[in-house]
Amino acid sequence: MRGRGINYDTGTRPAGRSTRELFDPAAVRREMRVIADDLHCTAVRITGQDPERLTLAAEHAADAGLEVWFSPFPSELTPEQLLPHLADCARRAEDIRRHGAEVVLVAGGELSLFAHGFLPGEDVFARTALFTAPGPELRDLLAGVPARLDPFLAEAADTVRTSFRGKVTYASAPFEHVDWTPFDYVAVDGYRSARNAATFRDRIGALHRHGKPVAVTEFGCCTYRGAADRGGRGWMIVDRTHQPPRLDADYLRDEQEQAAHLRDLLHTFEGEGVDSAFWFTFAGYHYPHHPDPRHDLDLASYGLVKITGAPGDPPLGRGWEPKAAFHALAAAYGTAAHQQLPETGTGEET
Repeated sequence: MRGRGINYDTGTRPAGRSTRELFDPAAVRREMRVIADDLHCTAVRITGQDPERLTLAAEHAADAGLEVWFSPFPSELTPEQLLPHLADCARRAEDIRRHGAEVVLVAGGELSLFAHGFLPGEDVFARTALFTAPGPELRDLLAGVPARLDPFLAEAADTVRTSFRGKVTYASAPFEHVDWTPFDYVAVDGYRSARNAATFRDRIGALHRHGKPVAVTEFGCCTYRGAADRGGRGWMIVDRTHQPPRLDADYLRDEQEQAAHLRDLLHTFEGEGVDSAFWFTFAGYHYPHHPDPRHDLDLASYGLVKITGAPGDPPLGRGWEPKAAFHALAAAYGTAAHQQLPETGTGEET
């Protein structure tokens, strides 16, 4: 793959709950160096709600030599509120691009779930809950999404292109069936689970029918036994009715399952000619590790590192430790980087 990537969260607010309360620029700079040097990534998809945070992280990523996928990811906005937000981010992304960085602008992601107006539900958790009991009603709801989403995405693409001169895409959920005409990449959040395992490879390969390079903007699984079978729904084991939040049952930490899932999907994407793929995610900053398994929110995290520290420590007082998947990604991307190095010749023509 050309783009060996990972997602990096600067903080968004699904249902008003921040995924990263505190944001330390020095920590961001260090983590971008880890992503480039230790994980051997060539690209990073930077997501978040605050344009200032996105910009700062993107600048540090560019300084580390990474291709930046500048990805505004606001939650709970209406289409009318989204357009000026995307326009602001497009100007910021263009400024970074003009200073020499490789930048792709990702004009939102999974908006039918994270924005208002495409699916019913008061917030993202209510909209996601629609998928827990799929039936005829859900099929009818999903069938109506493209008619509402595609016109907005066309307008969004026109809006960001007024100031951004690089490549543009959108991080789609597979059920959104996006019209890719306005975009430069076909991009999908590609989670494999027990539900779609039999057809997953074929569906990834079929994305090439649009005649554009294919990007997998998210892939991964959580860190407990059985998480690979749940794919993109693996995080739905957190009981938020309890304060502080805890897991809804007993789960067994299984870092090796997460690492094996990572290696398997990278092999699939390579085989299907994917241009760029981004593991989700570097860290689940709002899902810290805890010695009590029922309170170990890291099990519900897709992060390659676990957030550590004593319970009650402020977030900036915490550190992180790499999981098995961290080393698996570093090995896979490092091997790919070595294989792509030009061969050393003798200097003599034959």
